[in-house]
Amino acid sequence: MTVAIEMGRTAAGGAATLDLEELLATRLLVQGNSGSGKSHLLRRLLEQSAPWVQQSIIDPEGDFVTLAERFGHLVIDAEAHTEQGLQLAGERARVHRVSTVLNLEGLDAEGQLRRAAAFLGGLFEVDRAHWYPMLVVVDEAQLFAPAIAGEVSDEARKLSLGAMTNLMCRGRKRGLAGVIATQRLAKLAKNVAAEASNFLMGRTFLDIDMARAADLLGMERRQAEAFRDLERGHFMALGPALSRRPLSLRVGDTETHARTAIPRLTPLPGAMLEDAHAVILAAPPPEAARPQRRAPPPPPPDLLSQLMAASPTTAESRAEALEALPSPEELAHRRARLDRILSALLADPEAGFRAIGVLYQDFLVRCRIEGLGSGAPDLNAFRRMLTRARAGISAEMAGEDIWQDVAARSAVLPEDMQGIFMMIAGAARAGLPCPSDTAIARAYGTRSAGRARRVLSYIEEQGLIVCQLDGTGRRIVTLVELAWATAPGDPNAESEVRA
Repeated sequence: MTVAIEMGRTAAGGAATLDLEELLATRLLVQGNSGSGKSHLLRRLLEQSAPWVQQSIIDPEGDFVTLAERFGHLVIDAEAHTEQGLQLAGERARVHRVSTVLNLEGLDAEGQLRRAAAFLGGLFEVDRAHWYPMLVVVDEAQLFAPAIAGEVSDEARKLSLGAMTNLMCRGRKRGLAGVIATQRLAKLAKNVAAEASNFLMGRTFLDIDMARAADLLGMERRQAEAFRDLERGHFMALGPALSRRPLSLRVGDTETHARTAIPRLTPLPGAMLEDAHAVILAAPPPEAARPQRRAPPPPPPDLLSQLMAASPTTAESRAEALEALPSPEELAHRRARLDRILSALLADPEAGFRAIGVLYQDFLVRCRIEGLGSGAPDLNAFRRMLTRARAGISAEMAGEDIWQDVAARSAVLPEDMQGIFMMIAGAARAGLPCPSDTAIARAYGTRSAGRARRVLSYIEEQGLIVCQLDGTGRRIVTLVELAWATAPGDPNAESEVRA
């Protein structure tokens, strides 16, 4: 069944429709300067499609929370939840098919990136049985997939960019249809923007953005000037879900509205303030009476500060504290127990195909059974342990400088591909044959050998490895810069060769 939703009217006065099923397969990019009507367009799309498809909105300014009362969206205040909680919330939203609005208002830039990445990760990593169709709308996408590094930390930027790349590049087969809106195409990462096949281009003034918009719509460069003349709410549309030729449309009205109104001119008060100087420049009130702006949470103290703050005041208490600290042998024993629990978890043939959240819950239960409940790692630490275990790297090896260097090199890849790179590095380091497509697919969490080959191609495109075949069709993978190479391995072998 084809579902055509009405977005507005064309320049000729006809209905401008959008094929919702085609949109789910081809994704959408919306571009326009501030005030061009992007948020209004997204709201129209969300309202018209709400009865037909599950939705999730990444909302950096809290503009879309008003959808909740009219259409039943669940508003999630990201500031009140941890990254782990948002990851689980994303998974549960897909399992129970609940439309959501992730409200990131009130968080600083780094907090927005981290929490958005966690929530998108939950949507992406849900079990295959719950890959229902879903529209994932990201407003101000240039914040979450920046073309260049900004003021946030590299770790937060990579987390967010990886999540956005997964959404736009690999989300389609998982039922996720990305709809991203940006003020400037030049600020949006190209690998994210390039995956959209439908475009709605609004008013823009900078030459570089007009030129890119014209290229995406298949217009001549001399026609790019038309983007300066577009009125608010008017867009040029192109794509299989919209029109096969560039089409001018005006977005229709919406049932709900943003909490922040459009700025309007308001006359100044008729009566003049009698003593403006005394009122405006009066002495500041006492600090206790002045309303305080919410301060950002203080950074965690460094290890030295923690030790100084917790140092005992007496010799006896110092001795007791030293005795309470775990010895290196106890720490090594604990790490070995955690590794055994993880190995037992991964011994299940189906473990490689389960969502990360489900695996983590199973891991926590096993830790409690073993008496390690209070010392169990958090979700991020579990991810690193899982990556290392799937790559066949022991805890002792992971502490070596060479493997820390390998892990650092893999950081440029999406999180779910880092283990594949480390697995290949482990085989090359030990002189083992290159892992087969089946082994790579299992470590990647899929049964598709074709997807495994695409993962290798992607890693090669990032300049980390070089793949080649010998005279008998066996594959050899060489790690760039490290100069490690695997032994020839049959890519079609059914099982992985291990030491």
